[in-house]
Amino acid sequence: MIVVQKRLSMLALLAPLILGCQQGNQTTTTAAVAVTDKRLWVSDMSNGEYRNPVLHLDYSDPDVVAVDGNYYMTASSFNTAPGLPVLHSTDLVNWKLINYALPKQVPLDHFATPRHGEGVWAPNIRFHDDKFWIFYPDPDFGIYVTTATDPAGQWSAPKLILPGQGLIDPTPLWDDDGKAYLLHAWAKSRAGFNNVLSLREMAPDTGWVSEDYTNVVDGNKLPGYRTIEGPKFYKRNGYYYIFAPAGGVETGWQTVFRAKAISGPYEARVVMDQGNTLINGPHQGAWVHTDENEDWFIHFQSRKAYGRIVHLQPLTWQSDWPVIGVDEDGDGVGEPVYTHTKPKTDKPGVIAPQPTTDEFNGKELGIQWQWNANSNDSWYRMDESRGVLRLLGQPKVEKTGDNLWMTPSLLLQKLPAPTFEVRTKFNLASSSKNAEGGLLMFGEDYAYVGIKPIDGQTHLVYGHCGGARTGCDESIEDYGPIKSESVELRYIVASDASVIFSYRTDANSRFTVVGEQFSAVRGRWVGAKVGLFSLADDTAAHIDVDYLRFLPQQRK
Repeated sequence: MIVVQKRLSMLALLAPLILGCQQGNQTTTTAAVAVTDKRLWVSDMSNGEYRNPVLHLDYSDPDVVAVDGNYYMTASSFNTAPGLPVLHSTDLVNWKLINYALPKQVPLDHFATPRHGEGVWAPNIRFHDDKFWIFYPDPDFGIYVTTATDPAGQWSAPKLILPGQGLIDPTPLWDDDGKAYLLHAWAKSRAGFNNVLSLREMAPDTGWVSEDYTNVVDGNKLPGYRTIEGPKFYKRNGYYYIFAPAGGVETGWQTVFRAKAISGPYEARVVMDQGNTLINGPHQGAWVHTDENEDWFIHFQSRKAYGRIVHLQPLTWQSDWPVIGVDEDGDGVGEPVYTHTKPKTDKPGVIAPQPTTDEFNGKELGIQWQWNANSNDSWYRMDESRGVLRLLGQPKVEKTGDNLWMTPSLLLQKLPAPTFEVRTKFNLASSSKNAEGGLLMFGEDYAYVGIKPIDGQTHLVYGHCGGARTGCDESIEDYGPIKSESVELRYIVASDASVIFSYRTDANSRFTVVGEQFSAVRGRWVGAKVGLFSLADDTAAHIDVDYLRFLPQQRK
């Protein structure tokens, strides 16, 4: 039996989150891990317990499969490329990003343009017939599948197995009798309706999926239900189970449906909601049964600018119904935990920082980077001998105003913690005199500190734009010409996602603040992103970037 901590006082419950915000100053108490290195968020408390979230990163709609004591996670990636991240863990707490199943999004030409909020929606990863399968939806094209024998290796080219608009959140089930099925939800923005889960027969090798379907769950017939989506399909003890969130990303809950026959009728029960916690949602995820005969649930919580961060909950079974989290009043509805005993494992996880910093010393960009659309080899060069990233200038695409929203060549990565500092160094001596670019906090509102050619000279500028998706023109504040051979750009992110930008031209001097305090906001279905960019009408122009470093907040 899983041993669950007794509920603490509200102050103690909040401690993991508060300490997460304090760790930049290396605050230590007996309730949390002392952060003495460059790890920005640590879930493993090194005392047999963990704290939520296990990943303070925007891995929306996470799904996990267990194979021989190893766990593999994938998540939505929307418009960014590469897409379909693959993470590995041996304890469900410590995770490592090992691959992307989708190097570029298909159709290739379609996704050469940023398609914010489109692309890869909630995927499902499974292990069947000695290989890994990821089913993923594109709400404008249909449901795809890709496979691999090694999740860290090459995945097959995505195959469209069910064309159509509005088909989302696929989940397969290979039944005991050899038959296979595909369950999915619907996007109202494309299909004209939602709150319904539909079941289709499918070839075991996905060679065909039936055009006919049965609506096995209709939330419109359930009092108080709205936006049932993100289903995960399982079988246990003779029951078919559908785990599905309802009520919306920000304020919803977890429901489980069960039936003795795959086509129903299905009973419904709420098995976890926010309750008295600050963990809103809590939204869709995956049930995981371990080799140690324990049960766990991975899900996300929407945290505005930080995106949809990943939590781990204990799961127990009562009369063949799951209860997720802690159910202190015994009503069958659990609440999320802040801290808990770690899952049992004979393969202890390695406590290691998530990939963030990139010194640009290798032949490839760090695995953490994604582009704003399918990338082009002409956008950058890795200069291994000098240890710099050469960002080649690309045109700004002004489809929603004079802003960066539709520029595909933005180099981006997720926010890695509640608070952090990020710095980059531009080598101006080897950069083009007509280069324009900067260090970016990117969302539907965005801001950056960077460089811009003005009157034939390189100037230090601060740029910002509010409402880039719906149309805005950048405002530029000019801080004058830069005479030095390099400039270090920086911003600091506070626990309320407010951002302060600054720069310096001498490594021994203090940073000079530019602009006003900026409030980071999310993008289209995603969190805000840390980014770099280089703009020019002449693609021979370039910026040489020495490094991009993430640090806990410091007092110097």
